[in-house]
Amino acid sequence: MMKLLNTLLKKELVDAIRDKRSVMAVMYYAIGSPLLMCGIFFMLINKFSSPSDLNITIKKSQNAPDLVRYLESRGITHGTGEDLKAITLTISHDFAKDMNQGKPATVTLIADNSEQKLKSSINRVQRALQGYSSEMASLRLIARGINPAVVQPIKVVMEDQATKQSKGSFIFGVAILSIIYAVFICGMNHAIDTSAGERERNSLTLLLSHPLSTRQIVLSKVLAVTTLAMTGLLLTLLVSKAAYTIVPWQELGFTINVSFEFVVLGCLLALPIAIMASTLQLFVSFFAKSFKEAQTYISFTLFVPMMLSIATSYDLAPDTLQWLPVSGQQQALMDFIKGKAIDMAPLMASNLITLLLSIGLILGMEKALKSEKTIFGL
Repeated sequence: MMKLLNTLLKKELVDAIRDKRSVMAVMYYAIGSPLLMCGIFFMLINKFSSPSDLNITIKKSQNAPDLVRYLESRGITHGTGEDLKAITLTISHDFAKDMNQGKPATVTLIADNSEQKLKSSINRVQRALQGYSSEMASLRLIARGINPAVVQPIKVVMEDQATKQSKGSFIFGVAILSIIYAVFICGMNHAIDTSAGERERNSLTLLLSHPLSTRQIVLSKVLAVTTLAMTGLLLTLLVSKAAYTIVPWQELGFTINVSFEFVVLGCLLALPIAIMASTLQLFVSFFAKSFKEAQTYISFTLFVPMMLSIATSYDLAPDTLQWLPVSGQQQALMDFIKGKAIDMAPLMASNLITLLLSIGLILGMEKALKSEKTIFGL
């Protein structure tokens, strides 16, 4: 049986290599996704590390020159032209008089808070105004001979125990999502071609006419698609290891290092997911009536692992997700990046559930290939 299975596996791998779409899908994702993530990280770092000047409309600025200077020191200026934000700060006529008398001075911030593009700019102006208000409050207390500390009955001292690696784990969680997703994308084209594609070319019936068991045929196809998926994952990890070294993580106060240990652990944890992804894609493709229909069905099935992966990246219900396929393995990788000890109980349960799903899908395909409806796409 092993000799026949080995022969079938070689045949499937040769077919996969000859299929340019399958090979190019692996190369495009393995090279493109890490480079795309690097581009996104560069934009995020440029946005958060050195925010550009914020140009807004300041009306009656002559009434509060100190406030205007304070805002300018925070990069908020009165501007004109294309980069002018739709934010208006109006200083009241009695601003200086109220400040001298120790009364609350009024400024009016006019902006559309429902506009998503303005939210960060509005928050930036509000934080600057609050900072100026706090400074003026302290000066008023000092002028009256009162220590400003009396209005702060509790002093909170925060001792941050996060390491440089753990600080970057949230951002790198998005990168881990793209790495895990490689096993679904890289083997997808061959999974469709070796099932729905072979049926359209009438080579599936020819294969089934040989003295082979359906289990041998199914296992050879699963192993071939899994091999292609793991090859894509390994290439994605290696390209990520090289590409992420050029990203200036230190500007955000943390470091991210795709170590050799992470590459090995990523391959080990992704292997059960690759097997499940291969069996799922083959199972769906065998029940589709055409190649294009299989592509449509598989694109819908990919939403489930994507949602699980996204939920893990944003730390939603971690106590539940750590027991589930895809999310359990991804959470273990994130714990490794943070320098935490991996909880083996949920990880083993997640791997077991993943493999059990794969076995169930393999048995389902084995049964389906004994039916003429599946073989001929009826």
